Amino acid sequence: MARRRRRRPWYRTRAYRLTRTFMIIVGLVVGGVWWAGDDEPATPVTAGAASFGSTGAGAHADSHPPGGDARGAKPHRSPPTRPARPTPPPAPLPRSPATSLRIPYFGLQAPVVALRLDRDRRLTAPPVEDPKLVGWYVDGPTPGERGTAVVVGHRDTRTGPAVFAALGQLRPGRLVEARRADGRTAVYTVDAVRTYEKAHFPNKEVYGDRGRPELRLITCGGVYDRKTGYASNIIVFAHLTETRGRSHGR
Repeated sequence: MARRRRRRPWYRTRAYRLTRTFMIIVGLVVGGVWWAGDDEPATPVTAGAASFGSTGAGAHADSHPPGGDARGAKPHRSPPTRPARPTPPPAPLPRSPATSLRIPYFGLQAPVVALRLDRDRRLTAPPVEDPKLVGWYVDGPTPGERGTAVVVGHRDTRTGPAVFAALGQLRPGRLVEARRADGRTAVYTVDAVRTYEKAHFPNKEVYGDRGRPELRLITCGGVYDRKTGYASNIIVFAHLTETRGRSHGR
């Protein structure tokens, strides 16, 4: 009598083993895709962004393609710069006599004496007895007035260097300050320093009116001769750029 075969438990059947193997494979595949997805950036990088951002030092400047970013915002643009307005020249001052002259570059501070023309219509010089004085031509413009003001000083005397000994060392851009009797100060800026032979002195260029407040500082220069003195003059050309203080009457 043949024995009756037992039925295998369900968990040992061929169908169960195939089903379990299939489920494991599916689980591995799904898990692998999910794991790989965690390494990707949250926002996909477009081809344009990659090309703009891959140039090293220029990557920051070109991090957004022309025309805006991914959200449609317009790129930031700096407002156009306006050219600086030139500073208007100061208004000419009314008449008031000069009292002192100051050149900060030299640390020079000199009192002023009045000068006039001699019989030959030549400008006189300050007294030799006091080489630290400067002379202001009083029949011309006062400090800050429209026109060309003229100041004269000695380069040296028999006792040594005088008030304008270093005048030839001034350079364009240096300041010359002229104090007035009314308490105001006219500030001039040097434009040029030139030397002219006395035999060919350009009166019009030095003394001519240029339609604004200007200043000329004059001293001797060039070759010295015991009989005739210096052969040239050193001239500082300057124009008014600032006024300071208030008059005593205001």
